[in-house]
Amino acid sequence: MNIYSKKQKIKFGLLIFALIIGLAAILYSNDLVRKLSVQEREKIQLWAETLREIQEIPLNGQVSPTLYKILEENKTIPVLLVDEQENIITQMNFSEEKSKNQKFLKESLLKMKTEHPPIIINFSEGRKNFVYYTDSTLLTKLFYYPFIQISVIALFILLSYWAFSSSRRAEENQVWVGMSKETAHQLGTPISSLIAWIEMLKMKEIDPDLVREVSKDVSRLETITERFSKIGSTPELVSVDIIQVLENSISYIKLRTSNKVLYRFDTSLYTVLYIPLNISLFEWVIENLCKNAIDAMGGVGSITISLKDKSDFLEIDVSDTGKGIAKSKYKTVFKPGYTTKKRGWGLGLSLTKRIIEGYHAGKIFVKNSEPNKNTTFCILLRK
Repeated sequence: MNIYSKKQKIKFGLLIFALIIGLAAILYSNDLVRKLSVQEREKIQLWAETLREIQEIPLNGQVSPTLYKILEENKTIPVLLVDEQENIITQMNFSEEKSKNQKFLKESLLKMKTEHPPIIINFSEGRKNFVYYTDSTLLTKLFYYPFIQISVIALFILLSYWAFSSSRRAEENQVWVGMSKETAHQLGTPISSLIAWIEMLKMKEIDPDLVREVSKDVSRLETITERFSKIGSTPELVSVDIIQVLENSISYIKLRTSNKVLYRFDTSLYTVLYIPLNISLFEWVIENLCKNAIDAMGGVGSITISLKDKSDFLEIDVSDTGKGIAKSKYKTVFKPGYTTKKRGWGLGLSLTKRIIEGYHAGKIFVKNSEPNKNTTFCILLRK
């Protein structure tokens, strides 16, 4: 199994685990809120019943201290007592400033009506009072606490993930740069030797065409070395004709692939298109895309390169008639190490992405793909 598939499954598993924990916390908290809400209503019902008993005691009767104690026990739940015409008779557990503000009390009454059904006090002479209340501050805090807690944990996880990803990317960049520089250094010595051997071959009676082809391959190795040496440093971008660069890249690849691969590059719409490029690195991008396309087609099919000149950028589409890419892999294919081939390191598209986005401030992505039909990679370059 591909390493990125494993990582995706691990991340998905951890996400599901975190969601289960979060859901359990919310359910547990909601259960506590429900139980406390029932207790608060029972408390207000007892308060209302006590108030009824006190009001029905005759004027010369004696009120039990226990009844007053019950009334005084509610110190947290805001309460409004109203008559049948919804005139506010009394209020409890509002601040001194708010308790004197009739507009605020009326607004609170309207809000309380939407939160809990009223508790009705039926007096013996037939009149009624209604008790409205809202949740206590403690109950409200308890209701929102798990959401706040989960949000804080999620924020912490996101910040930790961002810090870890940034550190990992920095480490990956160092590895890329070190590997590239070392590759360029290691290639330097044998290339120098090959150049010397070519000069010796020229002095001997060797077929000139053979020497010329060997010289081309050595020159190619020098280009590859130059490419690796530029990884990690800011490449110089110069204004060049992109059409000429693409034609050169296609010509080079075409000579080294089977004649069963058909290349299409229609330049009838444009004669020249100048954009800032590093030619050596950009040719590397086209070669990687074409080589991947050839592998995807099994060495038989067609590769089409098309241009669209937009106002601020140039769009380059590279399409093939290969086996396609699953939609879930559109981003994964650019990760280092991802490959579907038995041979290869899975670095081509990762390097391609770095060259386009890191060195040319452009974009590259899978534009579309159909299984066993085609795939189109899109490159956007600033003009």
